[in-house]
Amino acid sequence: MYCVKKSVQIEDIIKKSRFIGLLIPCQTENEAIQQLNHLQQQYPDASHLVFAYRIQTAKGIVTKFHDAGEPSGTAGKPVFQHLAGKDLINLLCVVIRYFGGVKLGAGGLTRAYSNTAKKAIEASTVSKHIEYIDIKFTLDYNQMQNFEYQLKKFKGLIIKQEFTENIQLLIRIPESKATEFSQLF
Repeated sequence: MYCVKKSVQIEDIIKKSRFIGLLIPCQTENEAIQQLNHLQQQYPDASHLVFAYRIQTAKGIVTKFHDAGEPSGTAGKPVFQHLAGKDLINLLCVVIRYFGGVKLGAGGLTRAYSNTAKKAIEASTVSKHIEYIDIKFTLDYNQMQNFEYQLKKFKGLIIKQEFTENIQLLIRIPESKATEFSQLF
């Protein structure tokens, strides 16, 4: 699975219609819905606001796509197919259309929405998705310097720390490296 770290926006004119393609990283379905609401306020005069998203949850990947008033299957599904085809997760893809007066037909609509989504994905920086887990540790003060050094090597980070008679830590580390790291301490 792959993800996009940064939002991307592209524009295209197809037979006088203006298409705006947006990719927005989202960690939850609720965040995707909030982004959609914000975009509807930002583009109130758009003819169509088509979207698709794929969000990883503890129960699996949640997906949704919407044609936004375009003929069924000509807008949301072609956008979604690019997200699924590239195995992208935690991502909202929106294609905003301003109608230019020329009807595109079902095939033309499908190509326009599909190509706008494809161009937005091509303009983004895609990276491999890494699953992280949180682990608690209790350390003596003399272990802290080596712990921080090793944690950095394993691409982990400290989420929370409490200093009492010893050090209580909550760290976040890539799941694939958690067992190996834990064996060091």
